[in-house]
Amino acid sequence: MDARANPGANAASPQDGSSVLALRRITRSFDEGGRALHVLSGADLALAAGEMVALVAPSGTGKSTLLHIAGLLERPDGGEVYVVGQKCSELTDDERTAIRRNDVGFVYQFHHLLPEFTALENIMMPQMIRGLPKNVAAERAKELLEYLRLGARAGHRPSELSGGEQQRVAVARAVANAPRILLLDEPTGNLDPKTAHYVFEALQALVRASGVGTLFATHNMDLAARMDRAITLENGLVHPLET
Repeated sequence: MDARANPGANAASPQDGSSVLALRRITRSFDEGGRALHVLSGADLALAAGEMVALVAPSGTGKSTLLHIAGLLERPDGGEVYVVGQKCSELTDDERTAIRRNDVGFVYQFHHLLPEFTALENIMMPQMIRGLPKNVAAERAKELLEYLRLGARAGHRPSELSGGEQQRVAVARAVANAPRILLLDEPTGNLDPKTAHYVFEALQALVRASGVGTLFATHNMDLAARMDRAITLENGLVHPLET
């Protein structure tokens, strides 16, 4: 992977039709005992449809903050977020929630599956919240489980699944509404290397098949090297990373 490009190459114009996500000059600071802690200081990032980008940076550099801002879970102090070309700074909370529900999928280090529901039901849930009929949601959930080789586990609750199976169900749930953007925060961090490799392969196949733009925060350099490009955070800015 050639990641030696100019840092500015990671920025994207909102008119760039290939970008499903564009962050422009994003700033974010936090108060730390009366002192301003500048986490993001003008960060630029573009994510194309079907692209897998690894975000590799030490803890405390702002990875989670960047993901939260990209997913409209948190508002930046300055700059602009564009989701599928739409400027988001002036949207109401309800409008931002609608974009998250329809266009953004999240997967975290812990699967956050609902323990009282089966794998199938967990994947159906976001679709039904969106308003799809139960039978349509169930059919889509079954297709995703089969694609991720979990068809036989559809009726199992999270406690009856292995760690790798739980994360694959979490991935299926995240893409159930066919989002344009998928944000992952250390999704393989709690898995052993073999299981992490298997989960990544399943995810990569799903990304290629669906064309969802994917930003994948990880400390695993082997996984980062298998993505389209890798970036890091330094002094509050996004830079390319050579893997």
